[in-house]
Parts: sequence; structure tokens; C-alpha cells
Amino acid sequence: MTHRSVPAGGEMQDNAAEQAPATGEREGRTTRDEWLALAIAALIADGIDRVKVQIIAKTLGVSRSSFYFFFESTKDLHAQMLDFWLRKNTGPIIERAMRPSDTVTRGILNVFECWLDLSLFDPQLDIAVRLWARRSATVAAVVAQADEQRLGALARMFTRHGFDAEDALIRARVLYFTQIGHYTLDLREDVKARFQNSAGYVRAFSGQDASAAEMETFRRFARRFRPDI
Repeated sequence: MTHRSVPAGGEMQDNAAEQAPATGEREGRTTRDEWLALAIAALIADGIDRVKVQIIAKTLGVSRSSFYFFFESTKDLHAQMLDFWLRKNTGPIIERAMRPSDTVTRGILNVFECWLDLSLFDPQLDIAVRLWARRSATVAAVVAQADEQRLGALARMFTRHGFDAEDALIRARVLYFTQIGHYTLDLREDVKARFQNSAGYVRAFSGQDASAAEMETFRRFARRFRPDI
């Protein structure tokens, strides 16, 4: 999923001073992933205004011209940043919501893996993109679409386990908005606290208790990040 057409004026746009040079030689000392990683890090730390070609080039110790061997423009970089966010934070939620499960409680615990493992969902990146979306109608549309995809997958998870369409959607919204609100409010819980609260959340979201076997499976997953659980 690539986002190329982005209007100017407070949105993703090309800086005239950052247009590709007419000529230049490839320096060969950087990679596309290095540029993208620093752009993402800058977005998280300081916001989209600090995602600048010149700043990233200085950090990498290369000239600005090397940027254009990997990206067509700053607009292209911004689009690839959004694509990275979609893969990083939306894909795992959908995959776990759609993963086969014998019970809805097992399905919810599958999704909860995303809240424990930063490789599956990066809350700081999610917040940074949402802050960016407040300044860009185009980015806001991408975020809204991602939210709908996540919610749709969660609702289908509930539907597969016998909930009617309306109930499934409401439960999906409660589950999802609770977690996104948790991050937005910057509520800090370590992995141990999250695990200890997980059975109660499963009950609140589904009206059912997870079995002892399901909780033990989830405990084993959580122990990857906190061995003393």
C-alpha cells in the first residue's frame, strides 16, 4: 500500500530546497533502511517537522544528494514512512485477530500479544503518526483507514465466535479504543502488570473467562519479556 498523492500546505510535501540534484555520484555508504529508520526515529522523538533530509544526512555523515538514490523526494520518504507504520502496527493486529482460535477468549489473548511485544506493535510510533495526522488531512485519512482495518478484523473475530454483528462491532471498539486510549494517556504498565490485568480485560471484553490453559499459554508468551511472571 503506497501513498504518493499528497497535497501541500501543512501536509506531506516536497521542500524546494530538497529537490534531487541534477547530477551526482552515489556515495554507497548508506542504505534505504538506514534513512527510513532515522526518519522514523525523528518522527517519534520530535515530530514530522524534524524529518528533514539535511538533518538525516548529517546524522549519517553523508551528503544530502545520497538521499535521492533511495527516495524520489521528501514526499516519497513520507509515503514510505506511512507504509512502514502500516506494516509495523496494523499488520500484526489483523493477523492475530484473524488467527484461528477455539474460543473468543483465546482470540482476544492472541491480540493481546501485540500489547506485550514491541516488535508487533510500537505505541510510540502509533502516537507519532496520529500527531502527524492532526496536521495533515491526507495522513489523517490513512490513519482512519488503518483504524477501520484493525476494527474490522477485531469485529470479525467476535463474529466468528457467535456474537451478532452489532455486538461484535461494539466489543471490538471497546477493546481497541481502550488500548489506543491507554497509549494516548501515556499510562505506563510493565509487562508483569499487563499480564496480571489480562484475565480481567478478557472478561470485560468478551463476558467470558479465559481458561487456565489459555492463561498459561499467554503466560509463556509474556515470559519472553518478563521471565519472573
